[in-house]
Amino acid sequence: MQRVVRVLDSITDWSGKIISPLLAVVMGVLAYEIVLRYGFNAPTIWAHETSTYLFAIYVLVAGGYTFRQGLHVKMDIVYVRFPPRVKAIVDLFTSWVPLGFIVCLLWWGGIEAWESAGDLEVSTTVWAPPIYPVKVMVPVGAALLLLQWVAKFIRDLITAFNPEESS
Repeated sequence: MQRVVRVLDSITDWSGKIISPLLAVVMGVLAYEIVLRYGFNAPTIWAHETSTYLFAIYVLVAGGYTFRQGLHVKMDIVYVRFPPRVKAIVDLFTSWVPLGFIVCLLWWGGIEAWESAGDLEVSTTVWAPPIYPVKVMVPVGAALLLLQWVAKFIRDLITAFNPEESS
């Protein structure tokens, strides 16, 4: 089981490292727009939409990595005081809520992505860039998040039932 967890974690780490430079691209697009808009009074029609789409892709793909690092928002006023084994048991019971969200995101996002890619959907703005790549990233990001959910679930099972073997 530890091997499965390591493989899933490596996929998550890999996706996080691959997508992280995209944030610099988003900042570059925004900086370019700010300079043109306020420095030269020559705003673009594409910068805002491009930065929004790129940031959406970044957030979707980085979701699993964020989950792996334990950076998603949680209420840990009491939880933080528990020993690791109790935390693992609590996580095993509460992990079903995010799993429901992930499955819905995977299912409905997959349907939307399929239809959007099939139609080669574009934005309804004047610039009209393709929007289907962003929609395709919804089920991709959900799948990465699901892989990390499985890894965490296995890790919690190991910690809850065999704490001396947990890593």
